[in-house]
Order: sequence, then structure tokens, then C-alpha cells
Amino acid sequence: MDGGDRNIVRLSPAQRKWLERGLTQPGGKLPLFDSDGRKISQQVVKKCMDEGWAEPWFANHLKPDFMICKLTVSGRSALQEQVSS
Repeated sequence: MDGGDRNIVRLSPAQRKWLERGLTQPGGKLPLFDSDGRKISQQVVKKCMDEGWAEPWFANHLKPDFMICKLTVSGRSALQEQVSS
């Protein structure tokens, strides 16, 4: 094989922005809100979790509808692949 069938990671701007914020946080914690104070889109969170770029960290007993996630090794790799491309 010539490597042409390798999956290419394609992060949307919203996914990239959210995941990048985990790079500087202890344990790779991902924020619940964007820099303007709006809740991160559930679509962004779900897609990143489906792709393995983020995973649940722990349950938020005060706000069960707020998923607290952390960046995964795959998420870090996806961000790095985008920079390398």
C-alpha cells in the first residue's frame, strides 16, 4: 500500500478551538463554555467524543446536563496532524 488510504483528520473550526483549549489545562480538561461565555455546542462535544478526541472525565452532580470532558491522546494527535498538514 502507498499510504493513500490513511484516514485524514478533519477538525471543524469549532472542534479545533474547543480541543485546543484542553492543551493548556491540567489533565487536558475541556471547557464547558467558550471564550464569550456561551455553552459549548453539544454537537461539537458529541462529535469529538464519537471520534475519540475527547472523553468524559467525571460526572457533574450540580449540572448533570453539562458533560465534563478531557482531551484524549487521539485528540492531541488530531490537533498535531492538522498542524502538520
